[in-house]
Amino acid sequence: MHSASSISIPMTSMASNDQVFPSSHSEDAENNLGGRSFSSPHPRIMNPYSKIVQYWSKVFIFLFLFSFLLQALFIFLQHVDPDNNCIVDNSSLGDVLFQLLGLTNFIFLYHVFFRFRVAYVDPESRVLVYDRKKVALNYLCGYFIIDLFFVLPLTQYILGSIREMSSWSSGLFEVVYFLLYLAVLRRLLSMFADQSTNGFKFESWSSKFFTNLLAFFLFSHVVGSFWYYFALNRVDRCLRNACGQPWCIKYISCVPVNENGIFRDDLTLWKNNNNATACFGPGGFDYGIFVPAVSLMKKSDLSVRYIYSLFWGFQQISTLAGNQTPSFFVVEVLFTMFITATGLLMFSLLIGNIQSFFQALGRRSLEKSVRGLDVEQWMSHRQLPEELKSQIRESERYNWFATRGVNELMLLENLPEDLQRDVRRHLFKFAEKFPIFAMMDERILDAIRERMKQKTYITGSKILVHGGFIDNIVFIVRGKLESIGEDNNLVHLSEGDVCGEELVTLCLEHSSLYRDEGRTRIPAQKFLCKRMVRCLTNVEAFTVRATDLEEVFTSYSGFSG
Repeated sequence: MHSASSISIPMTSMASNDQVFPSSHSEDAENNLGGRSFSSPHPRIMNPYSKIVQYWSKVFIFLFLFSFLLQALFIFLQHVDPDNNCIVDNSSLGDVLFQLLGLTNFIFLYHVFFRFRVAYVDPESRVLVYDRKKVALNYLCGYFIIDLFFVLPLTQYILGSIREMSSWSSGLFEVVYFLLYLAVLRRLLSMFADQSTNGFKFESWSSKFFTNLLAFFLFSHVVGSFWYYFALNRVDRCLRNACGQPWCIKYISCVPVNENGIFRDDLTLWKNNNNATACFGPGGFDYGIFVPAVSLMKKSDLSVRYIYSLFWGFQQISTLAGNQTPSFFVVEVLFTMFITATGLLMFSLLIGNIQSFFQALGRRSLEKSVRGLDVEQWMSHRQLPEELKSQIRESERYNWFATRGVNELMLLENLPEDLQRDVRRHLFKFAEKFPIFAMMDERILDAIRERMKQKTYITGSKILVHGGFIDNIVFIVRGKLESIGEDNNLVHLSEGDVCGEELVTLCLEHSSLYRDEGRTRIPAQKFLCKRMVRCLTNVEAFTVRATDLEEVFTSYSGFSG
């Protein structure tokens, strides 16, 4: 704390506690969304804005994505062995994936029960509904079916059946897997759309960029997974056509068989089957857009197969499958159409987000340009000297830099009253360091904080001059100043200091005289400044006018000594 008329202002944050709903709410109570109360009035129903619900929502969405990606890995467990003309299944890793998926099913089951205990926002009245029956009915009519779809081990059952039958031509798998992707897409979109109660906030441009990147990754994952699966399907079909007889069907899957006697001869015949060998070479089968996937299947490294498929998905979505020419296989044609439609959808969303970004950026730049033009026209109209114009331009530039073009007063006024009070207490927590303020009632301090205004000063500005009137008290937020007294005593001021604090004592004396003796005037000489305060750098500050201080001290009389 400086001794030359300066008081240190701490800039530390002030902790805020969640408010609790009144216990007098009835069983059908509903809470208005305008409040900041995050505790539920009912012990069995949780507020969607509470910390536990927000935290679980974040955990669940990551587990949700993990399970979704895990299920796709079953497809990439399969690769081909050209030497034996068969499809290899990594059964050991598949068993591990089955166990992990079983664990995620239990987590999804817990999530289903958890959602039955979370209040919801009524779309008509925009209030939180806590009634247990209404909460349960709302969830049953909403996302319960989709969440139940993830709880039931349908995908694991179908994948297990395919592995046992050694057949990748099962249409049931395609249907269920496509429904799974639709359910995942629907669930993710609902999570991103209802950001108010799911724990995620996509407000900054970095978070929106992450969202777009995640969407591209998920769609590429879907396209790449289906591409690899359809390629497996086509290889399986080619090998079955090459076999043409029941005796060699069992050799399409690379499973251990009895090689004694006739079985050894059959296996040798199958390995030397030219039609089967041609399935893995160029021109042996019309694979269409799946030709690169057949070569990819020969790689034994799981990570290579997955990453390349993901890359292929990225590439096709980015090019709208323009470089692909499908064969006459109907599923392949429909798949290519799906890639094109998906790419168009992703590009429309991406272009829309980019356009919104540039519109917001351009709007702020336009506001700055219009403001600068108004200032220039005003200075020209008033025929101000060039030196004064230069100072005004510098002041405008720094003011825009300090405020980022945001009207702080309007921003605070749009917040709830209790939140305004908490923000101001965080910004102006100086009572402990200023003895006079420390004796004041908290309501008086809140009234003073409400009247504080943000102000900027450029280098060389004189906040106070010797012999001039002290018309406001200045709390320094950022910058350096110097205070020169009558005896040329120099004191440096910086962040956390204050100047013009004499106003507090003068206004307190005046308010006391006003109550005791009626309306009186303060002698003008008492408002005369005995020092000069000059800015050494650009300065950000908050100020309170003398008239505002006098109004507060006159209107409020609560002190604690």
